[in-house]
Amino acid sequence: MVKPVLQATDVCKSFGGRQVLHDAALTVAEGETVVLIGPSGSGKTTFLRCLNWLETPDSGRIRLRGDLIGRDVDGREHSEAALSRQRSRIGFVFQRFNLFAHQSALDNVAMGPRRVLGIQAEEARERARAELARVHMSQHIDKRPSQLSGGQQQRVAIARALAMRPELILFDEPTSALDPELVTEVVDVMRELAVGGMTMVVVTHEMRFARQTADRVIFMDGGLVIEQGPPEQIFDAPQAERTQRFLGHLHA
Repeated sequence: MVKPVLQATDVCKSFGGRQVLHDAALTVAEGETVVLIGPSGSGKTTFLRCLNWLETPDSGRIRLRGDLIGRDVDGREHSEAALSRQRSRIGFVFQRFNLFAHQSALDNVAMGPRRVLGIQAEEARERARAELARVHMSQHIDKRPSQLSGGQQQRVAIARALAMRPELILFDEPTSALDPELVTEVVDVMRELAVGGMTMVVVTHEMRFARQTADRVIFMDGGLVIEQGPPEQIFDAPQAERTQRFLGHLHA
């Protein structure tokens, strides 16, 4: 049996005494696009950040191709160096781009392969050029973030994640900081990646993307995974009352 790319079991997380994740679980297969939906505050982003240990779960286990992330079976925390190596295998695209303002698009994308993976500078830049072309940004490689639209900045951020050759990419509401007219250019790139077989977990409020592109949609509410299934089941015939209520508000 082929191991899943990512497997999370019984993940719990609290902030200030308030539990925001309750035994959340997720299994992601090779090449699968999984989309997490749900109301604001439902735990989606916290769950996503726990998957690569940007947030430390209080309990639970997360495995990347069978390898435990963050801590050993006996609960011992991994060293920062070991955690950094593990994180380099998982791409992460943030809401707010997080680009270096003083660097060009090319240098923003080349930095990770050079500094984290130890790739020679020119090879890293060639890789960066290839990934910027992949997200349709070849004409803008010498521009700094301030010279780019929000959609262009987010595409640079996606190229930056791709340049690390990750085993999967996590997207945290990648279009939420964009003006409506810029959303499509980012969603189109994500759809191309999905069609190309990139393994992805996406937190989003873009229901059209979820319906048209996801292999599986997971509805979360109150820190719980309430329901999951193929898009047609979740959107057209949701079983849980909470899912029905959430989708009903969207269509109201």
